[in-house]
Order: sequence, then structure tokens, then C-alpha cells
Amino acid sequence: MLLFNGAVLCIMVYACLAQDTSLDNLIADIFKTGESSTSATQITGSDVVTAQPTRSSSSSGQYQSCGDQKECVPRWLCTNNTINTSGENIIDIRIDTAAPCKNYLDLCCDLSNKKDTTDTPITQPDAAKGCGYQNPNGIGFKITGAVNQEAEFAEFPWMVAILREEAQLNLYECGGALIAPNVVLTAAHCVHNKEPNSIVVRAGEWDTQTKKEIIPHEDRYVKEIVYHEQFNKGALYNDVALLSLESSFTSQENIQPVCLPSPGDIFDYERCFATGWGKNKFGKDGEYQVILKKVDLPVMPKQQCQSNLRETRLGKHFILHESFICAGGEKDKDTCKGDGGSPLVCPIKGEQNRFKSAGIVAWGIGCGEENIPGVYANVASLRSWIDEKLKVWQINPKYYTP
Repeated sequence: MLLFNGAVLCIMVYACLAQDTSLDNLIADIFKTGESSTSATQITGSDVVTAQPTRSSSSSGQYQSCGDQKECVPRWLCTNNTINTSGENIIDIRIDTAAPCKNYLDLCCDLSNKKDTTDTPITQPDAAKGCGYQNPNGIGFKITGAVNQEAEFAEFPWMVAILREEAQLNLYECGGALIAPNVVLTAAHCVHNKEPNSIVVRAGEWDTQTKKEIIPHEDRYVKEIVYHEQFNKGALYNDVALLSLESSFTSQENIQPVCLPSPGDIFDYERCFATGWGKNKFGKDGEYQVILKKVDLPVMPKQQCQSNLRETRLGKHFILHESFICAGGEKDKDTCKGDGGSPLVCPIKGEQNRFKSAGIVAWGIGCGEENIPGVYANVASLRSWIDEKLKVWQINPKYYTP
């Protein structure tokens, strides 16, 4: 996905558009549909049946034993004196082989201290608060050991994974951003010529190999896909698409929409965030990410971006299309293969921890090369097209308007 601290996330123009079977296998290992990653939404046949959200990580109530009268339980289900209930639990996400519990989200708990519900304060989001609010400290716990720029749990609640349903497996296809309870903004190259009923959107995801987060993720089928009429699948001009979902996501702290920019918004030189589960570097040695990653990037002005890209194999006559925006150019910090469709979000001036979508990961030349930015669909320049489609779907602008 993103390149972080020596690991770069970048999307090649051609690599974005194709996915070989070996990559499918890699992604299937991450976004598995087995017991370890069961969603709060059960998908059976063509129906989506949403389970009632719970705070427990084990529907069966069975936990791993870690000693006499002790069990490994989610940290927020133990009254152990070393664990607070202020929402500021500190969890080291690095693997500790000496820990009595296999999962870093678990704690070895005396049975007398085990609870069925959490005391960790988790509140329903204030609908009147609006779109685009980041949770910079996460929800329910805060991580340490994030040496590869792992995001906090629910830090970017608009981030979604777009999955392709195949042979009873959900295979990771691209990223996207929630802009309304039942609408996702993504790249056209991710869903071009795809059948809507083959695509599943997962919101509220964080660690793709566990279902032990304090708030579960949810899955929804796609009802309709629209992408820009002038989308060019070769050059990726107008690389934008909207997904209408069969039903709305639950409004909870790890599932919230991002704001959209106003038409003509300029983000030059601003430092913004890109997020995703894509590869940590380009090429066969890159690995898809298990925990959602984030990378902060500067937006590069168009003329500078075009000039820098002309120094690559694109050549001195390359012209950067008006539907693109550029970000990055710092060594080892970028988006990469598998991050297509993921959002680039920039701060809303004068509002703390609030963001709007500036870009959609589209393509790049390598990943994390110095002075070579990643290229994103320019959401502000495509805003009128987005508004036109949302109006047809009768989506209330309150969901995505700051």
C-alpha cells in the first residue's frame, strides 16, 4: 500500500489495471473469509444479513486458556487493574513471543475479572457533527510499536476495502472512501467492467487478520457502479467511480463518511494523508499490509509535478491531465500497488482533525522515488460529476459537505 519509512506504496499505471493469480493468493491470505475474519455482516447467497453490532470478539464465548483460572480475553473485557477504561489503553502491536496470549488485542485475565460487556467508553457518533472527522488517538485503545506507520484503530473511519467475491472468498481489489452511508468513492480502474453483484465493500476494517477489534467491521454488496463517461483506461484520465450499496452502513465510530472538497479547491503544498492496505514496496518483494497504513504526503503543484514526471520514462512531452493531482516526491513515502482507489485526504482549514477528500490513488512511476510524486484523481476537479450522480441517487449533501 503506502510506502512508509523505507516501504513505499505506489501504483504503476499498468500494474493497477491487472492482477495476476499469485497476487490474488497473497490478498486472499490477508482478506480471508474464514473464522478469523468473520464480519458483523454475514453474506449468504445474494442477501446481506447484518448482525447486531457487539463489543465482544468471540461470539462463542470460548477463549484461550493462559493459566489456572485464567483466559485470554479482549483487553476491554477484563477488569485487571493494569488496564484502564478511559479509552487510552496502550497496546503494542509488535509480536511478543513471550506473551501468554497469541493475539496482541488479548489480555490474560483472571476468570473472576472477566466481563461480558466493556467499560471502555464507546459512544455513538453525533450525526450533527458532520463528515470528515479523524480519530487521531484511535477508539478504545492506542497502539505503540507502529514502526511502519500503522494507523490507529478507526483513525480514518471513511476508509473501506473493495473486495471481489470469488469462489466463496472475498479477494482484495482496491481501496475506497465512504462519502455517504450507502455510497463509496473510488477509482474507475478498480471497478471498470465489473458486475456490481461481484463486489463487496467492507467498512470499519483495520487489522485484516483478526475480528477482535472492539467494534466489528461490516460488509455490504454493491447495487450499482457508475464511472466517469470520459474515463480513459489507458491513461487513466477521469479515474473516478461511485458505488451505490444495497443497504447503508451502520453509523458507528469506525464507520463515518469523509467530506468532499468544493469545486476548484487547491491543495498545493499542504500535507495530506493517504491510507491503504496495498504493497509496502514495488515489485515481487512487496507485501500487502495486514494493518491499515497511513502516510503523510505533500501535495505537489501541477506544473512542478508535470516537470518532474517528464524526467521519468514518460518523457519530455508528457502532459499531466487536468483530472489529476499529485502528492509525494519524498523518498520511501508513497502509495503503491493495491492502493488504487484509496483516498488522499487533506485538512480542512480552521477545523482540528477534520479532512476532505483531495485525491483518489490512480497511478505512479515506481513507488517512493525521490522527486517522483504519486498521481491521484483530482476530486475537486471532478466534483461536478460526482454531484450530478449523487443527485440522481438522491443522496443528501449533508453527508459529505463540511
